[in-house]
Amino acid sequence: MASSLGSEAGWRSWWNALAVYLEPRVAVILMLGFVSGLPLALTMSTLSLWLAESGVSKSSIAVFALAGMPYTFKFLWSPLVDRMSVPGLTRRLGQRRGWAVLTQVALMGSILALGASDPARDPFWTGVFALLVAFWSATQDIVIDAYRVEILDERQYGAGAAMSVLGYRLGMLVSGAGALYLATWWGWFAAYAVMAGLMGVGLVVMLFNPEPGRPLSPLEQTQPRAFGWHERVRVWIRSAVIAPFAEFMGRPGWFLTLLFILLYKFGDALAGVMSAPFYLEMGFSKIEIANVTKLFGLVAVLAGGVFGGILTARLGITRALILCGLLQMFSNLMFVLLAQTGHSMSMLVVTIAVENVAGGMGTSAFVAYLSRLCHVAYTATQYALLSSFMAFGRTLLASGGGWLAEQLSWSAFFLLTTLAAVPGLLLWGFMVRRFEIR
Repeated sequence: MASSLGSEAGWRSWWNALAVYLEPRVAVILMLGFVSGLPLALTMSTLSLWLAESGVSKSSIAVFALAGMPYTFKFLWSPLVDRMSVPGLTRRLGQRRGWAVLTQVALMGSILALGASDPARDPFWTGVFALLVAFWSATQDIVIDAYRVEILDERQYGAGAAMSVLGYRLGMLVSGAGALYLATWWGWFAAYAVMAGLMGVGLVVMLFNPEPGRPLSPLEQTQPRAFGWHERVRVWIRSAVIAPFAEFMGRPGWFLTLLFILLYKFGDALAGVMSAPFYLEMGFSKIEIANVTKLFGLVAVLAGGVFGGILTARLGITRALILCGLLQMFSNLMFVLLAQTGHSMSMLVVTIAVENVAGGMGTSAFVAYLSRLCHVAYTATQYALLSSFMAFGRTLLASGGGWLAEQLSWSAFFLLTTLAAVPGLLLWGFMVRRFEIR
């Protein structure tokens, strides 16, 4: 009888963790993740293919990669998004929705302009419009990340992270493979015009959903009125620019928190940066790599993201980070087995399934953790800082993966990437005990 009740309680607990995905606020995050991921390929892989088809040199195509710089440095203007009003929009829609509508309209125009450009005749303007798309896309990310954190309760962070990843990947798929299909049938301008139209999904979401409640910062609460424009500017700078960073650095162990953000997915990133050369050296064709790692891999990472969200809701962020981190670490051993096996499609499928499911689970738990770190008064600025720091640090640390792979066998290299995940997990265990994180 007792075991029956225990089993029933367990199933009820898992059902509650799954049911959170059906809540309207969580479903909204899926659509916002879609419009967040949509512009990315339009300035990267899809644009690179268009440039190559137009006869642009390889060296010039490489320069176009600089258009992605706004994603790395978005924290520099995040205080403006966090606190500055948008004339005519903030008063009617609120701070978050006002900025979202501005960025989405600007994105639609920039994507259309990029599609109307001619990289064969005037690649300069193609580059300018690509940079504009990336800038407005990075700005939209600041708004959407803040909106997600502010409309969700902590119990919804895991599901919200999973839905965000799911929507983001779907957006990248549409602007990647979808745009290529459209360009093949109707040309590049039509492809980019359709992508611009799909940004309207974000407009609908923002116009028909409420503005989240956002309290004044502590500085604004203590100094609600400033006399004279110079005093208002001083208070605004302190509140929007200085206070978010000061609040974060005033927390116990803030430096260890940043170090953990750098290290948590280090092993995963180190393995990922050399995975494509590894597949080629194992004898897999481009078609085999595309079918398994891109198409099947997308399904696997989305499944992992959803399950990671359920696990985070069920176990809590602290335990989910440990479990998902261990799965991420041991999943790298699948590459060791593949290196020993050689060219085997079945082994490649199993490797990608395990690696991507574990990676998706880790991402969901990690994004939920970053969401919890943000003070509700400084959501946009702090999340932009943390996510930029994560991306920059992970890229910088993983950049040495090529040199390591040249010095070692593939089996030894992937064993090393497995060990590279250990410091982050040990640091998290220390932080949980030292600061009593729950």
